[in-house]
Amino acid sequence: MIRLIAISNPRAGQAFIDYMASREIDVQMMPEGEGQFGLWLADSQHQVEAESELHAFLQNPTARKYQSASWEMAESRTAHFSYPKQGILASLRQNAGPFTLSIMVVCIVAYAGLTLGFGNEVFSLLHFPATDDQQWQLWRLFTHALLHFSATHIVFNLLWWWVLGGKIEKQCGSAKLVQLFLLTALFSGLGQYMFEGPAFGGMSGVVYALLGYLWLMGTLAPSRGLSIEPSYVGFMLLWLVVGFFEPFGMAIANMAHLFGLVSGCAIAVFDAKFSRAARNPS
Repeated sequence: MIRLIAISNPRAGQAFIDYMASREIDVQMMPEGEGQFGLWLADSQHQVEAESELHAFLQNPTARKYQSASWEMAESRTAHFSYPKQGILASLRQNAGPFTLSIMVVCIVAYAGLTLGFGNEVFSLLHFPATDDQQWQLWRLFTHALLHFSATHIVFNLLWWWVLGGKIEKQCGSAKLVQLFLLTALFSGLGQYMFEGPAFGGMSGVVYALLGYLWLMGTLAPSRGLSIEPSYVGFMLLWLVVGFFEPFGMAIANMAHLFGLVSGCAIAVFDAKFSRAARNPS
């Protein structure tokens, strides 16, 4: 099952479920606590259509076609809630592709090295190029994203990488996510280096890029099936602004965040307006 969205209005959720049922697509609603209800797609082969229809529904949930579907399905509907029965590892694999999971493993291994007495060696190998003799060690332009310096740092970044990167990889394939990772690690790293120097690391620049990519793709090309909940965007943009004030004395790579967001948005504009899929819509 694929989680589409969480909503606070179960009646609206049921209207969407009924409309999708009229199109012979099974969507289920499950309580998630704190007044939220998750909408889950039963069959992944309908993901593109379901996400496109969900985007249209959210724009106008009171449209007549949704009300009509609810009336038509009322007699045959059997309302019930159920939970997807799967473990943590199964959930990780189901909601992410091989590249998403591989990067997570590499980040965890690098973090383990930093915390188990190999900090100097790991940092020296992966950090952004800082000296003349490192300028041609091109892997450093990307591997700085694999470095994390605290448990909070790595958990926060890898959770967002799994959610956002997994969504993109599942929808667009591994090659697209690899492209996004490389380009946005490069640009976010260059931005941070230009303003603050080479002493930084972490996936957050890439995470902000994925956020920007999903945000603009959902706005500019909703038929491509990529989108992100506005609440996620609002939270991350608020954190971007707060980061510049360095709360609690935290060292935050703010320019990496900013350059990552801009680069992800720029790639989304290109993909939505100028890519082959945009020129030749199916």
